[in-house]
Amino acid sequence: MATVGAPSAAPPAVSQSASRAFLAILGRDLFVTGRELPAFLAQVVVQPFFLVFVFGRLLADLGFAAPGYADLLLPGVIALTVVLTALQGTALPLVIEFSFTKEIEDRLLAPLPVAMVAVEKMVFAAMRALVAGAVMFPVGWLVLGHVSLRTDRLYLLVLFGVLGALAGAGMGLTLGTLVQPNRINIIFTLVLTPLLFTGCSQYPWPSLDRVPWFKILTLANPLTYVSEGLRSAMVPQVHHMPTAVAAGLLAVSVVVFALTGMRGFMRRAID
Repeated sequence: MATVGAPSAAPPAVSQSASRAFLAILGRDLFVTGRELPAFLAQVVVQPFFLVFVFGRLLADLGFAAPGYADLLLPGVIALTVVLTALQGTALPLVIEFSFTKEIEDRLLAPLPVAMVAVEKMVFAAMRALVAGAVMFPVGWLVLGHVSLRTDRLYLLVLFGVLGALAGAGMGLTLGTLVQPNRINIIFTLVLTPLLFTGCSQYPWPSLDRVPWFKILTLANPLTYVSEGLRSAMVPQVHHMPTAVAAGLLAVSVVVFALTGMRGFMRRAID
């Protein structure tokens, strides 16, 4: 009987060991980020700050932007900050760790399934992205003098923030594992620029009715769903994509990019 019972005790022990290793690696990454917090915040906030200042404040003061444009711009800029921070926070470290420093080998030696190492990368990048997105609220208040925030829709703010961070992390995991290190700069240029301008961060998706081909093109960008979701949470009076549609398609994007990225990670890790 003792022999029969022995195998059943092994999986919980392995699972507990893997959980401790996962939390240890995540805690180490968070500790390092905490020590470099000023540099991290400066890196992720500078571009969104100037977007809000120029398009939301300066152009409005000069009369080139319609009144109220800042209210629909800020949710898009927050969405852009969350997605790009998660994407870059996953892709760039992976390229470095797989090609130059080989630091990834230390993580793969931990008592942790290989797939969970990829999951930790995504979770860590998503947490950094959520911090960056949260910082944009006081930045928006300082620049614009106000922030439109509906307390009865905070759950939508959290939902689309988390999904957007995970989508960005999944995209970063995909890029970081599928692209060759010597081509990462070219790929970033080819990916980030279209991502920035086709993600509806500067304009609501329904306003593209006059340009139907571009309206359809934006649907291929997960940032579109994050931008529209945050608008439905912060400025629901603005015409936006149906919230349920945005949430559903964004969830699909998370699954697709996460699975694609994990598959690429497994292949690179085994090779």
